[in-house]
Amino acid sequence: MRIGIVVEGSYPYVSGGVASWVQMLMENLPEHQFEIIAITPGPMAEKDYKYSLPHNVTGVTNLPLNHHQQGEKPGKMNQQEQKDLFDWMMFKRNEADVFRLWKEKTGGTEAFFSSELFWKAVQESYQEEQQTGSFIEYFYMWRGMFTPVIELMQYDFPQVDLVHAVSTGYAGLVASAMKKEQDIPFILTEHGIYSREREEEILQARWIADYYKKRWIGFFHHLSRQAYEDADDIISLFERNNQLQAQIGAKEEKLSVIPNGIHYDRLSQLERKLMDKDMLIIGAIVRVVPIKDIKTMIQAAKLLKDAGVLFRLYILGPLDEDEEYAEECLQLVEQLELTSNVLFPGKVSIADYLPMFDVCLLTSISEGQPLAVLEGMAAGVPWIVTDVGACSELIYGRSDDPYGPAGFTVAPVHPLQIAEYCEWFYHHPEEARKFGLNGKKRVEQYYQIPHFIEKYRQLYFVRRDVYGGYRV
Repeated sequence: MRIGIVVEGSYPYVSGGVASWVQMLMENLPEHQFEIIAITPGPMAEKDYKYSLPHNVTGVTNLPLNHHQQGEKPGKMNQQEQKDLFDWMMFKRNEADVFRLWKEKTGGTEAFFSSELFWKAVQESYQEEQQTGSFIEYFYMWRGMFTPVIELMQYDFPQVDLVHAVSTGYAGLVASAMKKEQDIPFILTEHGIYSREREEEILQARWIADYYKKRWIGFFHHLSRQAYEDADDIISLFERNNQLQAQIGAKEEKLSVIPNGIHYDRLSQLERKLMDKDMLIIGAIVRVVPIKDIKTMIQAAKLLKDAGVLFRLYILGPLDEDEEYAEECLQLVEQLELTSNVLFPGKVSIADYLPMFDVCLLTSISEGQPLAVLEGMAAGVPWIVTDVGACSELIYGRSDDPYGPAGFTVAPVHPLQIAEYCEWFYHHPEEARKFGLNGKKRVEQYYQIPHFIEKYRQLYFVRRDVYGGYRV
């Protein structure tokens, strides 16, 4: 079977997180072929790959956003088509067949934005929402909002037997369009709740006027509802996210949970390195990007130093994904006089570092089910994590879990509590060892790669059969 994997801002151009999951999925399903449909901010090339593609990857189709696709000249729409398109742009409907209209009737962005239909839609929306701000600003907000949508719909998508999107948003939109164009099954896996993550970013964004933030938030929830409407299966990594998907608009009969899995055997056999018992060795396996909130981690390190604890914090992960943010983190380390305490080795083999860690940190403000936490637990390392996504479930277990805690959870952006728990680990090495063992047992029982691979293997074949088998 040829499966299209639709990713946004991820594989194969970004390492870690969802991208690692995609690589793992494809490597462990060699009986299938995979076509990567990668949505990126701009044009990318093979030299930009962060991964060696598995042999069963047949190609990578790059869809750059804001690439100013020209498209065809606008076609004429009848009144019903105009209403369908307007209702979709006003977030009133998701069931309308708008993908054909975007592709065949709107033309490219400039043609559509110069059309009478677009001008009329913006005017009516401005009045309907009872806006009082600048109409010109509102007009350009609409342009910015729908430019990626129109441009994505102008691309020719590869022919596949099944499409699998690993988020909603633009990836979910492309997958919905492919499902309708090719009459194929659509499976959606959300590692985090995409629309909730965009909502958090928008609320903090300075470039969006406060009186327009509600519409931007509504736009991304609208894209999620579209994906939920069209997907045959909606998968999350843990139960809490299924509940959030249902709140946004997913039908409960489509929902299921398939947890992540990791290479347990390899990591569980790492031998512990004997370190200086007077020094706490802390690890962080993380991308240095804002959503991981590295600055809170650094601030916690400062508090720990002020408390007189001897420690060293290794932040393992690439520094080139958001170079401006990475530079801000490095400067913060210098400003707080932590250069001998906080180290950035970059992208390294975690197996070389996990055996020497006494505790690991994750300070994200948003997460799905982080592979890094599972990897550390498999090696017997306890954790301090923020209570986001599945983190609490990983640390404390589900209701039917017989194992004890594998560390502690804290509220996001809470450096003091992180520092206090680090100090606790410093003074309680035996309890820390027990926490690490609890986590190791939990991963062995519930979170190994064969567990989740077999579930996707079965799901792919079930959906193929429902849609009539191979469609090549």
